[in-house]
Amino acid sequence: MLARQTDRTGGKQMKRIYTQTGDDGSTDVFLGGRVSKGAELVDAYGDVDEAVAVLGVARSICAEPQLAELVLELQRDLFVVGADLAAHPDKRGRLTGGMSLVTAEMVAHLEEHIDRLVAERPLRPVFIVPGATPLSAALDHARTVVRRAERQAVRAGDNGQTVNPEVVRYLNRLSDLAFVLARHAAGDAEEPASRQ
Repeated sequence: MLARQTDRTGGKQMKRIYTQTGDDGSTDVFLGGRVSKGAELVDAYGDVDEAVAVLGVARSICAEPQLAELVLELQRDLFVVGADLAAHPDKRGRLTGGMSLVTAEMVAHLEEHIDRLVAERPLRPVFIVPGATPLSAALDHARTVVRRAERQAVRAGDNGQTVNPEVVRYLNRLSDLAFVLARHAAGDAEEPASRQ
């Protein structure tokens, strides 16, 4: 977030990255209010933010335009997930499906991608050791971060926080899709199984 503050030297307006409002250990809630940076939902959408970044690493090394476009789509969807998790619980009625509210259609869209990719390249019935290629490793890394975000969201819901069930379903499917994408990205490279 950029804040406008007055430059002391000439009265000009300049943008600064720091606001100092979080120095007390609190952060803004989407649609108003503040909560502790240690809150469970803050952990959940912090993990979502990390997943966006790790997917960005994957996209930056992706040579296949269609795959890069899908990864970008997933990054953008995760901004919706983050907004949904960060929304003020009393103002959720102001959220918009697909923009700031995760919907069943978003989950179904992930399932369509999974089904298509598995039909193209069936999965081996073994646990895979990640790292066959840089891209597959980055996608597997993203998968684990998404799984952590899912666990944090579930924990927050279990402890009485407002969590949209579609967020949990979306994160669950996204981790599955990230696994499938990692196998697709590995291509014909040998991916060792967890046991010989």
